[in-house]
Amino acid sequence: MEQRSNSLRTWGFDRALNRRRLIATTATGLAVAGGSLMMAREGFAATVDPPSASPAASPDAGLPLGSAGNVTIYSGRSEGLVADLIDKFERTTGIDAEVRYGNTAELAAQILEEGENSPADVYFSQDAGALGALAQQNLLAPLAEDVLNRVDSRFRSPDGLWTGASARARVLVYNTDLLLTTELPASVLDLVDPVWKGRVGWAPTNASFQTFVTALRVLEGEDVARSWLEGMIANETVTFEGNGQIVAAVAAGELPTGLTNHYYLYEIQAEEGPQPIANYFFPAGDIGSLVNIAGAAVLKTAANATQANAFVDFLLSPVAQTYFAQQTAEYPLIADIPTVEGLTPLAEVRGPEIDLTNLADLQGTLMLLTEVGLV
Repeated sequence: MEQRSNSLRTWGFDRALNRRRLIATTATGLAVAGGSLMMAREGFAATVDPPSASPAASPDAGLPLGSAGNVTIYSGRSEGLVADLIDKFERTTGIDAEVRYGNTAELAAQILEEGENSPADVYFSQDAGALGALAQQNLLAPLAEDVLNRVDSRFRSPDGLWTGASARARVLVYNTDLLLTTELPASVLDLVDPVWKGRVGWAPTNASFQTFVTALRVLEGEDVARSWLEGMIANETVTFEGNGQIVAAVAAGELPTGLTNHYYLYEIQAEEGPQPIANYFFPAGDIGSLVNIAGAAVLKTAANATQANAFVDFLLSPVAQTYFAQQTAEYPLIADIPTVEGLTPLAEVRGPEIDLTNLADLQGTLMLLTEVGLV
């Protein structure tokens, strides 16, 4: 499965072998929290043939790689997940893509460290917070209006500096043999009730969980976030390293519920067949159903800006959007792309109203998680 960030560490890059060449990575000693990476589960559609071609497509699709120029992509999305998609981009446009794979937070920190000397043309992030952090440092170039307008305003930069490429929702996964939907709480904040003692799983070092805590801090304040975390600890919430482990434990009946992202249910069922599990979306705009994005931005210092914008354009094409919908069970962000069967429509997910750019303060979240003893 995709290498979804799930542990805290001081960053230093391993060398990542691109499909076509080795791009050396360096570490400068900047301490940034990110997450260790989990391999992406395959098993949805092996090959996706969408109904129409990419808007970025060259009339000479199939040109030799590099004949339409080069682009350097810093990708926080794992090679196991997106390498095939980037290959398709190369074949479609003739653009030669050099990809540096790594942890989303680490790559954002690398760009910040490199500044105007960064070789990156495009930043492909697993998380809106990292995109917001680069936007706050004035490192991103505006995207074209026709690209931005394909995506609902909730899932792109209000300043036009980045756009979502796919979306995911936080959910409470539960074992349907152990619980009825009517027994589930109205809010994620209610999980501190003693009735849930020892009955919930979470992954505090996971990037998606940390983004949720950041949203909790933004929307409800530092005191509420601290109180909830301390209440969950006191309620003996069961800690896991990653979301996949949570869903597997719930499916096995080892505990009745867990806080995770929506697509893990589809991943485990694609591998192992039907399981006695379901996703519960908290109602009424509850923060427990936060919708976040994976997205992309073009660096202001991009040496290959035309090719960089072509890549962002491609991510919002039917080719790429169908890939995300079927390969990873994520939500596509352009119209008329079918999702994986059984997935609650994004329009029906009543998450909180929040500017995703405001999720940039990961450092404050990590300080809070450290203070309460979770990382």
